[in-house]
Amino acid sequence: MKIIWHGHGSFRIETGGKALLIDPWLSGNPVLPEDRHVDAVAGATHILMTHAHFDHSADAVALSRRLKIPVVGQYDVMDHWAEAEKIETIGFNKGGTIDLGGVKVSMVNAVHSSSFGTPEGPRCGGSECGFMIAAEGHTLYHSGDTDILADMEWFADYYKPDIGILSAGGHFTMDMAKAAYAAKRFFDFRIVIPGHYRTFPVLEQSAEALALALPGVKVIEPQVMQPIEV
Repeated sequence: MKIIWHGHGSFRIETGGKALLIDPWLSGNPVLPEDRHVDAVAGATHILMTHAHFDHSADAVALSRRLKIPVVGQYDVMDHWAEAEKIETIGFNKGGTIDLGGVKVSMVNAVHSSSFGTPEGPRCGGSECGFMIAAEGHTLYHSGDTDILADMEWFADYYKPDIGILSAGGHFTMDMAKAAYAAKRFFDFRIVIPGHYRTFPVLEQSAEALALALPGVKVIEPQVMQPIEV
């Protein structure tokens, strides 16, 4: 399994012969150089979307058209995009698991909000979620944008993820201290990778606090476009 950070909450997961773009954000992403945009998405097979905020969804439709790949996410938005945007989608919902050809993706709960901006104001875009991604003997939990939630206890017990990508920048999601609490309180991760941080001054800029709070866990501070092999 290869994990590549594109900055913010955007990750590329290469596993089981698939290349999954989770919340790909290219346009306006301040930490992903424009000359790396093509490389970031080359060979992608699926786009996974956790919620509708612009920094997670803005490029999904255009990328789906250009790369000729499906967007995978909550049924409400996927059904709308399939009809209105004429793109390929795979819609499912919390509690559901889909098989992308050897890579199983389960949708789990998150606590956040989900909306699109329109000229008439914000419009609801389904609801927020996270994903459990199982392939090659690993289960990876991508938390999506979320606070700590009690559901994490059964997530850990049922799915038993060994890798956690946790939104940990604070202000909009958990901060490093809360992400560390969640990892320690609920999970038995072997590897933890923070996300949704470092993008803007309002967000946390270092994962040092996360690493110090999780002795015995390999906490990896990702670098943009540098693969992490697990």
